[in-house]
Amino acid sequence: MRVTKLPAFKFFVVLAIALSMSACSMFHHKRDTNDTLPVDKLYAKAHDSMEHADYSAASKAYQRLIARFPSGDFNEQAQLDLAYSQYKDNQPDDAYSTINRFIKTYPTHKHVDYAYYLRGLINFDRTGGAIERLLQRDESQSRRDQGFNLKSFDDFSELSRRFPDSAYAADARQRMIYLRNVLAQFEINVAEYYLRNKAYIASADRAQYVIEHYQQAPQTGDALAILTRSYLGMDQKTLADQTRQVLAMNYPDHPYLKDPKWPHSPSLIRKMIPFSGHH
Repeated sequence: MRVTKLPAFKFFVVLAIALSMSACSMFHHKRDTNDTLPVDKLYAKAHDSMEHADYSAASKAYQRLIARFPSGDFNEQAQLDLAYSQYKDNQPDDAYSTINRFIKTYPTHKHVDYAYYLRGLINFDRTGGAIERLLQRDESQSRRDQGFNLKSFDDFSELSRRFPDSAYAADARQRMIYLRNVLAQFEINVAEYYLRNKAYIASADRAQYVIEHYQQAPQTGDALAILTRSYLGMDQKTLADQTRQVLAMNYPDHPYLKDPKWPHSPSLIRKMIPFSGHH
């Protein structure tokens, strides 16, 4: 019996088509994995990606899990993990939206304390640029818009108030102290600006705000000194003397007590130094 052989060209064409179909099937299966895995294995896959710092892949897997399985314990935990993955993937807007939605949907969830903590962290890291965080320039931080700092402080404050025994409460309180000082320094920076420009009512208002709202911040002494100078500028000598006495009683080593021209304007050279915190 004669065996008919395919011409060499036809053989390679058939082989190429077979390999192409095999490859398409393989890639199609890989692409559809998140659409076919059961919930526990899909969660495990997402969690493994997160553990290996592949936050983009983790976010995609968590999002697919949430879409395919819209209820249950895996869904709720996936929402928390998704927010964390987005946060680590430098997607703060997405992370904030995800965690905020979780808090509103599950206000009594057993891990809602972590949700408040994570929301605080998201806002905490949105206030400064990467270079400023690397150089740890607190002064530069205090000259930026403070909206995210205020939100972060509120999140940590609510966590500490509602869940004082939470595993995250101690760290939240430490961050609140840092944020309080940054917010106080921001007000001092503005008060100094007004003082240098002889806008004494405005500088006094800013200094008074620090005294009333950030009493335990180290900037309170600076606020009393600026308030004293502001009263002198407004020719309110009695109020100036009273404020100076309070300053001397509580901050006997404050530089203003020895130098009545404190605070001094930053030098032109210092203003020109990058990241010096002055502009």
